[in-house]
Amino acid sequence: MSTVILPPVPPSPKEDAMQLHRAFKGFGCDTTAVINILAHRDAAQRAYLQQEYRSMFYEDLLKRLSSELSGKLENAVLLWMHDPAGRDAVILRQSLTVTKALEAATEVICSRTPAQLQFLRQIYHAKFGIFLDHDIERNTSGDHKKILLAYLNTPRHEGPETNREMAENDAVVLYRAGEKKLGTDEKIFVQIFSGHSAAQLAAINQFYKTKYGHPLTKAIKNETSGHFAHALLTIVQCAENPARYFAKVLRKAMKGLGTDDTKLIRVIVTRSEIDLHYIKAEYLKKYKKTLNDAVHSETSGNYRAFLLALLGQNQ
Repeated sequence: MSTVILPPVPPSPKEDAMQLHRAFKGFGCDTTAVINILAHRDAAQRAYLQQEYRSMFYEDLLKRLSSELSGKLENAVLLWMHDPAGRDAVILRQSLTVTKALEAATEVICSRTPAQLQFLRQIYHAKFGIFLDHDIERNTSGDHKKILLAYLNTPRHEGPETNREMAENDAVVLYRAGEKKLGTDEKIFVQIFSGHSAAQLAAINQFYKTKYGHPLTKAIKNETSGHFAHALLTIVQCAENPARYFAKVLRKAMKGLGTDDTKLIRVIVTRSEIDLHYIKAEYLKKYKKTLNDAVHSETSGNYRAFLLALLGQNQ
């Protein structure tokens, strides 16, 4: 469920474009006006606004925003201006080829549904003129590469149906491939984690917990490491409860000394039109503090104002 608060009667794209143009004119940018418009428009409205701005002022709105804003606010706003699939494509391209910080690419691929991933692959190629698979091939390695490519390419059912007998059998297979033996058969983990629906993986995890006294997450942490472990953990935790998974990611971004703003921006911006309402509920349940209050204490200025606008009401 989205947390973005839209106006009851949204202004026309033309009116929004004129308001933004006024905010950019003169000495300095009226950043508050920019936030008040952009943080309260959905993906379709933002797309129409960009088209209207270009036709009225012969200028790309993203380039103008980049020149008017700076720092963390600029990063958050520019990411927000894309539609969900386009945004995922931008995050992946940046993660795989620019920063080489593969945590972001792993999170995006391993937390999306099969339908989202197929559309994402099309958008990625349209935007960058290269196949996503090729960028993964070139910029990842080992078992991490194998799980990303398998998860991206293996057709999976998206419904809630499960096969209990198969789930119990796969739980045993994973135990034998991991905790029961010396060393780990990573190929089995790749095959099972990439080949089943979220509901089936959740069922496998439940059987594993019942049979062996702890969830798959513990086995993954014991038997694997690095980006490969992160991919497997993301897949199984999102199969169980994606909102709880992202609540943990946000907590990690804000815990300790300093804030991981890249991670904070990525999760809030990418989930605000999908399930941020549920993430907020999980965050409050697990950490006894509202996500709004946590973000408020870790950020400041216009950057804080923008993120809080995307988070919606404090609850």
